[in-house]
Amino acid sequence: MTNYFHITMTKQEIDAFSNLGLAHLGDCVYELLCRSFLCCQGEHTVKRLHKDAVSLVTAPTQARLVQKILPHLTEDEAAYYRRGKNAHSHAAPKSATKQEYAMATGLETLFGALYLNGQTDRLNELFQMMMEA
Repeated sequence: MTNYFHITMTKQEIDAFSNLGLAHLGDCVYELLCRSFLCCQGEHTVKRLHKDAVSLVTAPTQARLVQKILPHLTEDEAAYYRRGKNAHSHAAPKSATKQEYAMATGLETLFGALYLNGQTDRLNELFQMMMEA
Protein backbone atom coordinates (compact mmCIF):
# COMPACT_ATOMS: atom_id res chain seq x y z
CA MET A 1 0.00 0.00 0.00
CA THR A 2 1.35 3.44 -0.93
CA ASN A 3 1.87 5.83 1.99
CA TYR A 4 0.95 9.19 0.50
CA PHE A 5 2.32 11.05 3.53
CA HIS A 6 5.80 9.66 2.90
CA ILE A 7 6.29 9.31 -0.83
CA THR A 8 9.75 8.72 -2.21
CA MET A 9 10.06 8.70 -5.96
CA THR A 10 13.16 8.59 -8.09
CA LYS A 11 14.30 11.64 -10.06
CA GLN A 12 13.26 9.84 -13.24
CA GLU A 13 9.73 9.29 -11.89
CA ILE A 14 9.47 12.92 -10.75
CA ASP A 15 10.74 14.18 -14.10
CA ALA A 16 7.90 12.30 -15.79
CA PHE A 17 5.39 14.66 -14.12
CA SER A 18 4.27 17.70 -16.07
CA ASN A 19 5.55 21.05 -14.82
CA LEU A 20 2.09 22.13 -13.81
CA GLY A 21 1.39 18.74 -12.22
CA LEU A 22 4.37 19.27 -9.91
CA ALA A 23 3.18 22.82 -9.21
CA HIS A 24 -0.31 21.54 -8.40
CA LEU A 25 1.10 19.22 -5.77
CA GLY A 26 3.62 21.78 -4.54
CA ASP A 27 0.85 24.33 -4.03
CA CYS A 28 -0.74 22.00 -1.50
CA VAL A 29 2.60 21.25 0.20
CA TYR A 30 3.34 24.98 0.50
CA GLU A 31 -0.12 25.72 1.90
CA LEU A 32 0.19 22.92 4.46
CA LEU A 33 3.53 24.35 5.59
CA CYS A 34 1.98 27.83 5.86
CA ARG A 35 -0.99 26.59 7.87
CA SER A 36 1.27 24.57 10.19
CA PHE A 37 3.57 27.59 10.62
CA LEU A 38 0.67 29.86 11.54
CA CYS A 39 -0.90 27.39 13.97
CA CYS A 40 2.45 26.97 15.73
CA GLN A 41 2.76 30.75 16.18
CA GLY A 42 0.23 30.71 19.00
CA GLU A 43 -3.44 31.16 19.54
CA HIS A 44 -5.41 32.68 16.69
CA THR A 45 -9.02 32.64 15.77
CA VAL A 46 -9.92 30.51 12.77
CA LYS A 47 -10.83 33.69 10.90
CA ARG A 48 -7.37 35.14 11.58
CA LEU A 49 -5.62 31.86 10.65
CA HIS A 50 -7.51 31.80 7.36
CA LYS A 51 -6.73 35.46 6.59
CA ASP A 52 -3.03 35.00 7.38
CA ALA A 53 -2.82 31.76 5.37
CA VAL A 54 -4.46 33.39 2.35
CA SER A 55 -1.96 36.25 2.52
CA LEU A 56 0.97 33.81 2.47
CA VAL A 57 -0.24 31.75 -0.48
CA THR A 58 -0.80 34.61 -2.93
CA ALA A 59 1.48 34.73 -5.95
CA PRO A 60 2.97 38.14 -5.04
CA THR A 61 3.90 36.90 -1.55
CA GLN A 62 5.34 33.66 -2.89
CA ALA A 63 7.35 35.59 -5.48
CA ARG A 64 8.77 37.84 -2.77
CA LEU A 65 9.57 34.97 -0.39
CA VAL A 66 11.12 32.66 -2.99
CA GLN A 67 13.84 35.25 -3.62
CA LYS A 68 15.17 34.51 -0.12
CA ILE A 69 15.96 30.91 -0.99
CA LEU A 70 17.15 31.17 -4.60
CA PRO A 71 20.84 31.64 -3.64
CA HIS A 72 20.64 28.53 -1.43
CA LEU A 73 19.20 26.09 -3.97
CA THR A 74 21.22 23.16 -5.23
CA GLU A 75 21.66 22.76 -8.98
CA ASP A 76 18.84 20.19 -9.14
CA GLU A 77 16.54 22.35 -7.01
CA ALA A 78 17.22 25.40 -9.18
CA ALA A 79 16.40 23.32 -12.27
CA TYR A 80 12.98 22.39 -10.83
CA TYR A 81 12.37 26.04 -9.93
CA ARG A 82 13.23 27.17 -13.48
CA ARG A 83 11.14 24.36 -14.94
CA GLY A 84 8.07 25.65 -13.09
CA LYS A 85 8.87 29.30 -13.66
CA ASN A 86 9.07 28.71 -17.39
CA ALA A 87 5.92 26.56 -17.56
CA HIS A 88 3.27 27.88 -19.90
CA SER A 89 0.18 28.58 -17.88
CA HIS A 90 -2.81 30.12 -19.58
CA ALA A 91 -4.21 31.76 -16.47
CA ALA A 92 -2.83 34.21 -13.95
CA PRO A 93 -4.71 35.84 -11.10
CA LYS A 94 -5.61 39.51 -11.46
CA SER A 95 -3.77 40.21 -8.20
CA ALA A 96 -0.37 39.19 -9.64
CA THR A 97 1.86 40.13 -12.51
CA LYS A 98 2.89 37.44 -15.00
CA GLN A 99 6.39 37.50 -13.49
CA GLU A 100 5.07 37.02 -9.93
CA TYR A 101 2.83 34.20 -11.08
CA ALA A 102 5.73 32.52 -12.89
CA MET A 103 7.95 32.79 -9.79
CA ALA A 104 5.18 31.37 -7.58
CA THR A 105 4.71 28.48 -10.00
CA GLY A 106 8.46 27.86 -9.87
CA LEU A 107 8.34 27.69 -6.07
CA GLU A 108 5.39 25.31 -6.15
CA THR A 109 7.10 23.09 -8.72
CA LEU A 110 10.22 22.93 -6.55
CA PHE A 111 8.17 22.07 -3.45
CA GLY A 112 6.24 19.40 -5.36
CA ALA A 113 9.47 17.77 -6.56
CA LEU A 114 11.05 17.84 -3.09
CA TYR A 115 7.91 16.32 -1.57
CA LEU A 116 7.80 13.51 -4.13
CA ASN A 117 11.48 12.80 -3.50
CA GLY A 118 10.81 12.46 0.24
CA GLN A 119 13.00 15.45 1.10
CA THR A 120 10.81 16.80 3.87
CA ASP A 121 13.78 18.03 5.92
CA ARG A 122 14.96 20.12 2.97
CA LEU A 123 11.42 21.40 2.39
CA ASN A 124 11.26 22.49 6.01
CA GLU A 125 14.71 24.12 5.82
CA LEU A 126 13.79 26.14 2.72
CA PHE A 127 10.39 27.09 4.15
CA GLN A 128 11.99 28.33 7.38
CA MET A 129 14.41 30.47 5.35
CA MET A 130 11.44 32.00 3.61
CA MET A 131 9.63 32.76 6.87
CA GLU A 132 12.63 34.43 8.55
CA ALA A 133 12.11 38.14 9.04
